Amino acid sequence: MLGILRMIVVGFIVGVLARFLYPGHIPLSFLWTVILGIAGSFLAGLVGMALHPAERTQGLHPAGFLASIVGAMVLIFIAIRLHWFGA
Repeated sequence: MLGILRMIVVGFIVGVLARFLYPGHIPLSFLWTVILGIAGSFLAGLVGMALHPAERTQGLHPAGFLASIVGAMVLIFIAIRLHWFGA
């Protein structure tokens, strides 16, 4: 239960930072901001495992946190290009 709560909180923080750092207005609700942050973290984790398959770390790492923000920004970029929301 605590892991799910931590995932929601970190997802929200990552989503808010990605929306703040991405230029322009990003119209997302609280729920979609959390989903964006979680999906950005997942994307960053996939890329990290593809680049370094032998390294498996648990917990929050500063480099992983920054990669999660970049991953969320990539997802915003893709969503804008596919016209999923007007930005």
